[in-house]
Parts: sequence; structure tokens; C-alpha cells
Amino acid sequence: MVSRQGKTYVIIVAAGSGMRFGAPLPKQYTMLMGRPVLVHTIEAFRRLLPEAEIAVAINPDYERLWTDLWATHGHGDMPQTVYGGASRAESVYNAIRALDPEDDSVVMVHDGARPVVSGKLISGLFVALDAGEAAVPAIVETDTIRRVTPTGSETVDRSKYFRVQTPQAFKASLLKAAYSMALEAGFEKFTDDASVAEALRPSCVALTAGDVRNIKITHPLDLAVAEVYLRADNPEADA
Repeated sequence: MVSRQGKTYVIIVAAGSGMRFGAPLPKQYTMLMGRPVLVHTIEAFRRLLPEAEIAVAINPDYERLWTDLWATHGHGDMPQTVYGGASRAESVYNAIRALDPEDDSVVMVHDGARPVVSGKLISGLFVALDAGEAAVPAIVETDTIRRVTPTGSETVDRSKYFRVQTPQAFKASLLKAAYSMALEAGFEKFTDDASVAEALRPSCVALTAGDVRNIKITHPLDLAVAEVYLRADNPEADA
């Protein structure tokens, strides 16, 4: 459990179609150790931040499926559910409106397909928010990176690049103002919540230590990797 003074809200984005996953159902509904990925994600936050208020953004086409899955595999009350939009940013905006967080609270936005979030990662975000308004976990890039040029490609300095993860954390006053601006600018131009925040307030985003185990389920093989990490944390977990 992670301790913090003040109210925390968690938005879990699970409205995507998961086309790259290549399965009949979106990846967030796929079974992992006998339970849907999304259930693992929600319960990780309930364990780490038991006082947080959670909203899950889903595609309305899967509402009945999600209700049935939670009834079978979830524990306790089903978290608040909101309809996602045509883009990730629109889904987050819908959840912000539904939660209506107080300006002095913290809002975390997380991918529904990242079920291995850790308390250490969340604690680092809270520390960063004590001194700023927005924080994003990131992993140092270790692979050689090349970029395409008009004549071919070239190696770039990898020390200048990081792989961004979620949850991304914000002071609620900043995130609400940023998404009000995004509503006018058009949601489709934004790839994550940090980009929405810095469009309103440049250089507001601090980087914190990410976690290599905090993987996003994108391909079927990722399920096996996530299971290894989850079992390491809970060796007695049922299959």
C-alpha cells in the first residue's frame, strides 16, 4: 500500500480495440492467470491505493461483456465505468468529467493493459508531484536507435530518449485545464496525457523512474511475461 495525504483519483483507459494483439477480444479482456487483464490492473490499484476513486473508460460495445467478466472474476464493487471516445484523449476527458476531481487532488491515468504496476513506481510519482504538477515514469533506452532521413537513416544519441510508461500523474487543476484546452484543439493530436498537459504548460512534466516489469500487453507473448512478474509478486496465485 502507498501512503499519501489528500485525495487520489485513478483513470484506467480500456476503450481500445487492441488490433495489434490479433485476438478475438481486445487485450484488456484477455485471460491472464484465469482472470481478465483489466481485472488484474484494477485490483493492483485497489491494493496499492485503497482510498483512491477509480473510473474505467471502456468501449460501449463491450459494456455487457465487461459487466459479466467483473461479476465472475472481480472482487467487491465494480468500479465506476464511463464510455470511451474516438481517441485515448477523449476517453480520458470523459472520465475526468465523470469523476470531477477536486483541484487540489491528484489524478493518475493508467493503461488498462498494464497489470504489473508497482508501489515503488507510484511512490516516485507522488514524490515528484510534491515539487511539481505533472510526473511520468520513464525507462532509459538501451537499444541503438536510428531515425529515417531523406537519404536513408542515421544513428541518434539514445541518451536523449526514454520510453514512457503509465500511470502518468497530475495535479487535478492542471489536468482539468489542459483537457478543457484539448477539447477546443481537437483530441486526435495528442498521444498521451503528458502531451495534453505540456500543450497547456510547456516543460511541466517531470520524469520519474519507470519499471521494466510495468509492461503493456500488446502481443500474446506479453501475457506469458506478465504472468512471470505477477507470480514473482505472489507465488501462491492460482492458475
